[in-house]
Amino acid sequence: MTEPGALMRTEIAEALGVFARTVANGVSPAARKILASLLPGQTRAFYTIARGSSDAAANILSYEFMRELGKPMTSLPPSIFSLGQGVDMSGSISIVVSQSGASEDLVRSAKGARASGGTVIGLINQPGSPIAVTAHLTLPIGAGPELAVPATKSVIGSIAAGMALLSELRPAYATRAATSARELSELDGTPHPDAKAITSALLRADHVYIIGRDTGFGAAQELALKLKETCALHAEAYSSSEVLHGPLQLATNPLLILILDTGQADLQASLDTAESRFRANGATVHRLRPADVGAKDLTPAAAAALLLYLAYPLVLNTALALGLDPDRPATLSKVTQTT
Repeated sequence: MTEPGALMRTEIAEALGVFARTVANGVSPAARKILASLLPGQTRAFYTIARGSSDAAANILSYEFMRELGKPMTSLPPSIFSLGQGVDMSGSISIVVSQSGASEDLVRSAKGARASGGTVIGLINQPGSPIAVTAHLTLPIGAGPELAVPATKSVIGSIAAGMALLSELRPAYATRAATSARELSELDGTPHPDAKAITSALLRADHVYIIGRDTGFGAAQELALKLKETCALHAEAYSSSEVLHGPLQLATNPLLILILDTGQADLQASLDTAESRFRANGATVHRLRPADVGAKDLTPAAAAALLLYLAYPLVLNTALALGLDPDRPATLSKVTQTT
C-alpha cells in the first residue's frame, strides 16, 4: 500500500497536463460529424447531469456555456429520471459529467433523457462505460486512471473536455481556450505563494466558507467538498452575493473565509464587498487569484481550473497534518452508487 496521500499528490501533479491535452485534442473528426448531425444550433436549453465533484465541474461549465452561447444551462437532478417519471427533454442537450460513467442514477438519467427526446453528450473518463454507451456522443476527459478516492485531475479534465465541446459549438471561443491551455501548461508545478499560511489557517479552523462567483462559485463548491471528504472539516460554498444575507451572521463566531477570485473584472466589486464585510466582522480571510502565480488571459472556466489546481495541495497537506489519509477517506469509495 502506498504512503498516505501519495496517490492524490501524483494525480494533482498530472492535472494541468491533462487539462492542456484535453483542450488541445478537442473534438475528433468522427465526433464532429456526430455533433453536427445533432443540430445543436436548434437547441433551446442545456442541462448538466452529475454528482459530487463532477457536478461542481458542471457548474463551472454552465457559466461558461451560458456566457458564450446565450442559452440557458442548469443542473438537472438525476432523481428526476432515476426515481421519478422524467420530463420532456425535446430540444435540449444534456451533458452528463462522470469520472466512472457507471453510477446507477446517472446511467438511468442518461437513458431517460435520451428516451424523452433529448440529446445526450457524455464527458466521461472511463471508455466503454454504461453512460458512454448510452450517450449520442462521448467526449473523453482524458485523465487516465485515477486511483485516489478524491477526484482531482478528472475534475480539471472535465472542465477541459467541456471547454473543448464549447470550442466546437462556438468557434470564436476556441482560440481563447487554446491560449488558456498553453498558459496553464506553463504553470505546471507552480504552488500558490501563500500555501503555508492558508494551510496553517485551515488547521486552526472549525468552519470554513469558500466564496466565489460565476465559474469561481463552481470551484468553491468543489473545494468545499474536498475539505469535507479528505479533512472531515465543515466547509460550505457560497456565492459572494448570497453569502451577504443570512450566512454572514456566522462571522460572529470564529470563521475562515477562502475567496476564489477568477479575476473577472465584472466580479471584483462583489468579491471586494464580501471580503470587506467578513474582515469587518473579524473573520480570517484569504483570497486566491490566478494573478498570484502570474496567470493572465484565461477564460473564466480555465481560471477556475487553475484555482482548483492551486487549492488541491492545500487540502492534501491539511489532511496529512491532521493524521488522515486523503487517498482513502474512511467512509467513501471511488464510485458512489446512488439512485
